[in-house]
Amino acid sequence: MDDQPKSAAEMKEIRLNRKRTQEVEGVKAMAEIAAADVAIRKRTEKLRALRLAKEAADRENPPPPVVKKARAKAAKKG
Repeated sequence: MDDQPKSAAEMKEIRLNRKRTQEVEGVKAMAEIAAADVAIRKRTEKLRALRLAKEAADRENPPPPVVKKARAKAAKKG
């Protein structure tokens, strides 16, 4: 970097370039955020469909009931 003081016109040009760069980067960042949002929504939709399909299958074919065995102590007393 130059250590020499810059004129007012040079400083104005530097500020304008910095502002343009920030605007371009801001647009890119917003596009990335929007793309990530779309990806999240698609993934959520896919997972919801899988969950609903599994729940429907579970309703149609419920698991067999679990039969608890009597404890050994209760069997010895009786």
